[in-house]
Amino acid sequence: MWCQQEIHLPELARGFHLITCDVIRALPCLGDCAMGMLHLQLMHTSASLTLNENTDPDVCHDLDAFLRRLVPEDLAYFRHTLEGPDDMPAHVVASLMGTQLTLAVRDGRLALGTWQGIWFGEHRNQAGPRRLLATLSGSDAG
Repeated sequence: MWCQQEIHLPELARGFHLITCDVIRALPCLGDCAMGMLHLQLMHTSASLTLNENTDPDVCHDLDAFLRRLVPEDLAYFRHTLEGPDDMPAHVVASLMGTQLTLAVRDGRLALGTWQGIWFGEHRNQAGPRRLLATLSGSDAG
Protein backbone atom coordinates (compact mmCIF):
# COMPACT_ATOMS: atom_id res chain seq x y z
CA MET A 1 0.00 0.00 0.00
CA TRP A 2 1.03 3.58 -0.66
CA CYS A 3 -0.50 6.73 0.75
CA GLN A 4 0.66 10.33 0.38
CA GLN A 5 -0.80 13.33 2.14
CA GLU A 6 0.24 16.95 2.45
CA ILE A 7 -0.08 18.16 6.03
CA HIS A 8 -0.61 21.86 6.65
CA LEU A 9 0.74 23.38 9.85
CA PRO A 10 -0.54 26.78 10.96
CA GLU A 11 1.80 29.67 11.61
CA LEU A 12 3.66 28.79 14.80
CA ALA A 13 5.92 30.81 17.05
CA ARG A 14 9.66 30.37 16.89
CA GLY A 15 10.68 27.28 18.84
CA PHE A 16 9.77 23.60 18.93
CA HIS A 17 6.23 22.25 18.67
CA LEU A 18 5.04 18.69 19.24
CA ILE A 19 3.16 17.60 16.10
CA THR A 20 2.81 13.83 16.58
CA CYS A 21 -0.97 14.02 16.97
CA ASP A 22 -1.28 16.34 13.95
CA VAL A 23 0.58 13.83 11.79
CA ILE A 24 -1.48 10.87 13.01
CA ARG A 25 -4.76 12.77 12.58
CA ALA A 26 -3.85 13.69 8.99
CA LEU A 27 -3.13 10.08 8.03
CA PRO A 28 -6.21 7.86 8.48
CA CYS A 29 -4.49 5.34 6.16
CA LEU A 30 -1.98 4.71 8.95
CA GLY A 31 -4.52 2.45 10.67
CA ASP A 32 -4.59 0.17 7.61
CA CYS A 33 -0.83 -0.42 7.61
CA ALA A 34 0.34 -3.62 9.31
CA MET A 35 4.04 -2.94 8.70
CA GLY A 36 5.75 -0.12 6.86
CA MET A 37 7.61 3.18 6.83
CA LEU A 38 6.35 6.74 7.08
CA HIS A 39 8.54 9.39 5.51
CA LEU A 40 7.95 13.01 6.52
CA GLN A 41 9.48 15.76 4.41
CA LEU A 42 9.23 19.39 5.44
CA MET A 43 8.76 21.55 2.35
CA HIS A 44 10.78 24.48 3.76
CA THR A 45 14.43 25.40 4.33
CA SER A 46 14.20 27.42 7.54
CA ALA A 47 12.41 24.93 9.80
CA SER A 48 13.18 21.38 10.92
CA LEU A 49 11.85 18.04 12.10
CA THR A 50 13.26 15.93 14.90
CA LEU A 51 12.33 12.97 17.05
CA ASN A 52 12.80 13.66 20.73
CA GLU A 53 11.29 13.40 24.21
CA ASN A 54 7.60 14.26 24.21
CA THR A 55 6.84 14.53 27.93
CA ASP A 56 8.85 17.29 29.58
CA PRO A 57 8.20 20.73 27.99
CA ASP A 58 11.63 21.86 29.15
CA VAL A 59 13.16 19.71 26.39
CA CYS A 60 11.79 21.92 23.61
CA HIS A 61 12.77 25.07 25.52
CA ASP A 62 16.31 23.81 26.10
CA LEU A 63 16.74 22.66 22.50
CA ASP A 64 15.66 26.07 21.21
CA ALA A 65 17.88 27.90 23.72
CA PHE A 66 20.89 25.80 22.71
CA LEU A 67 20.34 26.37 18.99
CA ARG A 68 19.86 30.13 19.42
CA ARG A 69 23.20 30.26 21.23
CA LEU A 70 24.90 27.96 18.69
CA VAL A 71 23.67 30.00 15.70
CA PRO A 72 22.82 33.55 16.85
CA GLU A 73 21.27 36.16 14.60
CA ASP A 74 24.12 38.66 14.90
CA LEU A 75 26.90 36.82 13.05
CA ALA A 76 28.59 39.54 11.00
CA TYR A 77 29.96 37.14 8.38
CA PHE A 78 26.53 36.04 7.07
CA ARG A 79 25.94 37.45 3.58
CA HIS A 80 22.40 36.16 3.03
CA THR A 81 20.58 38.90 4.95
CA LEU A 82 17.94 40.22 2.53
CA GLU A 83 15.12 38.36 4.30
CA GLY A 84 16.05 39.56 7.78
CA PRO A 85 18.56 38.72 10.50
CA ASP A 86 16.78 35.48 11.47
CA ASP A 87 16.74 33.94 7.97
CA MET A 88 20.30 32.67 7.50
CA PRO A 89 20.54 31.35 11.07
CA ALA A 90 17.25 29.52 10.40
CA HIS A 91 18.74 27.90 7.27
CA VAL A 92 21.84 26.80 9.21
CA VAL A 93 19.77 25.28 12.03
CA ALA A 94 17.46 23.51 9.53
CA SER A 95 20.53 21.99 7.87
CA LEU A 96 21.93 20.85 11.22
CA MET A 97 18.65 19.42 12.51
CA GLY A 98 17.29 18.08 9.22
CA THR A 99 14.02 18.53 7.37
CA GLN A 100 12.88 14.93 7.13
CA LEU A 101 12.17 11.88 9.27
CA THR A 102 11.56 8.23 8.44
CA LEU A 103 9.56 6.33 11.05
CA ALA A 104 8.60 2.68 11.35
CA VAL A 105 4.92 1.71 11.34
CA ARG A 106 3.68 -1.39 13.15
CA ASP A 107 0.12 -2.66 13.59
CA GLY A 108 -1.47 0.56 12.31
CA ARG A 109 0.56 2.87 14.57
CA LEU A 110 3.81 4.76 14.53
CA ALA A 111 6.40 2.55 16.23
CA LEU A 112 7.71 5.23 18.57
CA GLY A 113 9.57 4.71 21.82
CA THR A 114 7.77 5.38 25.08
CA TRP A 115 8.90 9.00 25.35
CA GLN A 116 9.34 9.84 21.67
CA GLY A 117 7.40 12.44 19.73
CA ILE A 118 7.69 14.28 16.43
CA TRP A 119 8.82 17.85 16.91
CA PHE A 120 8.54 20.65 14.36
CA GLY A 121 11.20 23.32 14.82
CA GLU A 122 10.29 26.80 13.64
CA HIS A 123 13.50 28.83 13.30
CA ARG A 124 12.10 32.10 11.94
CA ASN A 125 10.57 34.86 14.06
CA GLN A 126 7.56 35.16 11.70
CA ALA A 127 7.41 32.42 9.10
CA GLY A 128 3.79 31.78 8.20
CA PRO A 129 2.14 28.40 7.64
CA ARG A 130 4.27 25.36 6.81
CA ARG A 131 3.74 22.17 4.78
CA LEU A 132 4.83 18.58 5.38
CA LEU A 133 4.64 15.82 2.77
CA ALA A 134 3.88 12.47 4.40
CA THR A 135 4.45 9.31 2.37
CA LEU A 136 3.42 5.96 3.84
CA SER A 137 4.57 2.69 2.30
CA GLY A 138 3.83 -0.73 3.69
CA SER A 139 1.68 -3.82 3.77
CA ASP A 140 -1.99 -3.47 4.59
CA ALA A 141 -3.66 -5.14 7.53
CA GLY A 142 -5.88 -7.28 5.29
